[in-house]
Amino acid sequence: MPRSPRADEAGGIYHASNRANLGAKIFCKEQDYLAFERVLGEALKLHQIELYSYQIMPTHWHLILRPLVDGEMGRFCKWVCGTHTMRYNVHYHTAGKGHLYQGRFKSFPIQDDDHFFVACRYVERNALRSNLVERAGDWRWGSLWRWLQPNEPEPKLLSPWPIPRLPNWVQRVNQALTENELKAIRVCAQRGSPMGDEAWVETIVRRLNLESTMRPRGRPRVRPLPDDSNKEF
Repeated sequence: MPRSPRADEAGGIYHASNRANLGAKIFCKEQDYLAFERVLGEALKLHQIELYSYQIMPTHWHLILRPLVDGEMGRFCKWVCGTHTMRYNVHYHTAGKGHLYQGRFKSFPIQDDDHFFVACRYVERNALRSNLVERAGDWRWGSLWRWLQPNEPEPKLLSPWPIPRLPNWVQRVNQALTENELKAIRVCAQRGSPMGDEAWVETIVRRLNLESTMRPRGRPRVRPLPDDSNKEF
């Protein structure tokens, strides 16, 4: 089966994520999270990427980023996944015992307006939504905690946002997303389809040949045949 098309255009904003194979817990201790942040820091030095928001969870991670040259997000995420896998296997002696990640990373484009804020809130409140902390900013392994520090700790990971952060940002992140916001993000993540207003999505889909991402995944539903049991021949 051919791979679905993936948008990876210079200047675009994207949500990228990947999950552990079979939902395994791959970030088990502080050193695991620190090691992944070091991988991110090295990748940002090697690739022309701006990272705006991120969160590392026990079984997966999320990034909101912008490639500065065409195709750079793919190269960046491939390096991150490959390097993290190699170092993980060396540390835990798991080489040859199966895949660390469930597959290649997933991504979707985001419009640089209120949709960007929704995506960042989704990422930065992930641990809160999973009841791992009482406040979103308490989760040590993400961009909100880093943003709240007087000085960003090493390695430096975050770039200035492309649009000004909304007032009372921490309070906004701690507020739950609406069902419609959650549904929109989850559908886009599943299909790789753009998240934005209708006109913007239509433009992006047409320009980047993403028509297939607007259709649900899986086999098409089979229509039942008409009942011809009483038909005369």
